[in-house]
Amino acid sequence: MTAMSSSAFAQSISATGSTLASAEAKIAAQAQKAGAAYKITSAQMNNQVYMTAELTAK
Repeated sequence: MTAMSSSAFAQSISATGSTLASAEAKIAAQAQKAGAAYKITSAQMNNQVYMTAELTAK
């Protein structure tokens, strides 16, 4: 087993959706694909939702 520091996951991701839930679902899918957890760092709502998150170690 290899230990990884939390900085190894310091990667920002983003997604858009028609609702907060749909944007977060896309963020969650990206995090799952990367084998990581995530922390939402921003969400903006205009005609659609734009959300950013940071991947973190599980």
